[in-house]
Amino acid sequence: MVEVPPPSLRLRIDTQALAHNYRALDSMSGDAKAGAAVKADCYGLGAQTCVPVLRDAGADLFFVAHWSEVAPLLPYIEAGNIRVLHGVSNAQEAAYAKAIGAIPVVNSLHQAKVWGEAGGGLCDLMIDTGINRLGISPQEIGDAAIQALNVDCLMSHLASADEDSAMNAQQLAAFKACTGSIAHKRLSLANSAGIALGADYAFDVTRPGLSLYGGIARSELSEVIRQVAYPEAAIMQKRSLSAGDGVGYNSSFTAPAAMTVGVVSIGYADGFLRSWNSGSGSAYLLHGEKRLALLGKISMDMVVVDLSQAPELVEGDWLSVPYMLQHAAQQSSVSQYELLTLLGQRFKRI
Repeated sequence: MVEVPPPSLRLRIDTQALAHNYRALDSMSGDAKAGAAVKADCYGLGAQTCVPVLRDAGADLFFVAHWSEVAPLLPYIEAGNIRVLHGVSNAQEAAYAKAIGAIPVVNSLHQAKVWGEAGGGLCDLMIDTGINRLGISPQEIGDAAIQALNVDCLMSHLASADEDSAMNAQQLAAFKACTGSIAHKRLSLANSAGIALGADYAFDVTRPGLSLYGGIARSELSEVIRQVAYPEAAIMQKRSLSAGDGVGYNSSFTAPAAMTVGVVSIGYADGFLRSWNSGSGSAYLLHGEKRLALLGKISMDMVVVDLSQAPELVEGDWLSVPYMLQHAAQQSSVSQYELLTLLGQRFKRI
């Protein structure tokens, strides 16, 4: 079979930074133990790369959203260390949970009954304290189906931990009010931002996600968390423009003078959305410390950059996307979460 040529997109994963981020978040969790949210293929960075690093750094509890996300993790961790946040909505999901050994997070009276009818067993239980997504209401905690559960981790989820919001304390109080109403082994409330809120929010288990992968969920983390993801794209063509030449769709950039540009292999199909260059026009790619301005609209598979600061570059040379997540979110108007999970599968993850 003929070997496939190497891609013109690559995503470097700094595994040392990933391990550092886990250990830092675990330390900030105080007496609690940090787990690791590894849903959505480790926020788009690749479970086969990230999960072993997180495991070796000390994580022993891993959170996914879908049952389809369990099997890819099994070469690296035991099924019993995986918690499935969407729970068991039907008998087929409950049977799969039983067969494979991963632990469901029960989110409703319906799910509690499904799990009980399947024979029950260890589970986690989510209580909604104000975010109004998944989770039983505090008023439902006394229901017989809930009381029959064998709960390991009783948990809730903060809605506004990334802000100095009164809702944080309200949710904390609501969660504490529930903890004596059902038997459990451990308590969990804090996500990445919640860890930065302090020891009162840590309980027994914290559930960092974004900040493992380089996201700055609160300013308290800005000196702690290191960048993990480094997208890079190759120059496909170098070309010369004359004064008055337009670039890209609708000629939204017009060359003011003769200039040399590079056509680069990255576009919105790779998660590099048009919003990067839709406002001030100050977006750029990097060659070392040199900023190469983006010209015109971002296309599905390519962008054009000004090479006047780096005329030595040629086809096949690599440019970096500035992906310190906090800064990239400000530049692109895309959330830090989306910046990670939008990264497409055309990147070769290194």
